[in-house]
Amino acid sequence: MARGPDRRLRIGIAGAGIAGLSAGAFLARAGHHVTLYDRFDAPAPVGSGLMVQPVGMAVLDALGAGAALRDHAARVTRLLGRRTGDGRMVLDVRYASLRRGLAGHACQRAALFAVLLAAAEAAGVRLAPGHEITGAEPGPEPVLLAGAERLGPFDLVLDCLGANSPLCPRPGRLLPFGALWCLVPAAGSVLPPDRLEQRYHAARRMAGVLPVGTRPGDPEPRITLFWSLRAADHAAWCAAPLAAWRDAFRADFPEAAPLLEAVESHADITFARYRHRTLGRPVSGRIAHLGDSHHAASPQLGQGANMALLDAAALAAAVAGTAGPDAALAAYARWRRLHVGLYTAASWAFTPAYQSESRVLPWLRDRLLAPLSQVWPMPTVLAALVAGEIGGPRRGIGPLLAAAPGETAAPLPPA
Repeated sequence: MARGPDRRLRIGIAGAGIAGLSAGAFLARAGHHVTLYDRFDAPAPVGSGLMVQPVGMAVLDALGAGAALRDHAARVTRLLGRRTGDGRMVLDVRYASLRRGLAGHACQRAALFAVLLAAAEAAGVRLAPGHEITGAEPGPEPVLLAGAERLGPFDLVLDCLGANSPLCPRPGRLLPFGALWCLVPAAGSVLPPDRLEQRYHAARRMAGVLPVGTRPGDPEPRITLFWSLRAADHAAWCAAPLAAWRDAFRADFPEAAPLLEAVESHADITFARYRHRTLGRPVSGRIAHLGDSHHAASPQLGQGANMALLDAAALAAAVAGTAGPDAALAAYARWRRLHVGLYTAASWAFTPAYQSESRVLPWLRDRLLAPLSQVWPMPTVLAALVAGEIGGPRRGIGPLLAAAPGETAAPLPPA
């Protein structure tokens, strides 16, 4: 059935992650009928800590969720990396090099999930947990499949199922390195509370510490510890005593030693794998791919949450500003092309210098790229890159973001 631009659309969203919740909140608030499906019996976050960059915070402000996240997040002003052994500086990015007062906001995934879930529920999104999406039937009125169950039909389907989405036409390439992640109490930390700090042993090992603030129901500030690891070595890591990992982390990053005692078992640590994939066209018929379903990459540039929020804002702005779903999807793909292309290419280029078996790339990183990064205008360029500002991230969504100052924060759900 044809629907004009003044008609409310039936929208089905697969995946209650960052992209799914934020897109659903925007679209339901605009008056569309939005149903969000997720495989869990109740919506829940997956993962440890993450960074929301300044443009991502602008999207949260447009949703009325920015203030609530700031209440929980740690304000990060600097990214610092040193080589193990001699402590040589190989990474130093200061947000203030771009604009005075600029910062990223590092948070626990549970905190971001809570404010987005609250925004989605307040906007009127219908949540449908307990549905594991296994496929879709394309067409002018696409249908989502949950096993033998057919869900829909819809005027528009959004695939927000992540890097392993069954709706994605290409699975992408699994990267050889992943990372171990865990949350620990911040009490006892001797590190500055406004920095992401990393230590590099060539490119084979990377130890990192990221303050991530608090979460609803838990007022104690936390820190995320992360440790790069080859996927092929994960089984051996699980079989080895945890003390061996603590000793290696402590040797590479002595200042983090007080935090390691809070890690009591292997079960406290999650191993994350990453894919590299970018869809040349993130739409197929009336199905749109958002977030990691659209562009999966390693977390080296800290852009995953940022890009998902920008995808959601662009899709919502396109639906609001164009005549029907087909025109909206074309605008969404066009507006996101440059920004997504630049950041996925940058992630592909940077990752081997920080996570690989290469001997040459870390040598070039430490002796050539690190000194050059401190020569004007590189500090400004690097700050802009980390802040998510390169490649026109606001293209098409300016009117949506302009409404942000008048919004109020979405209430947090009860603990």
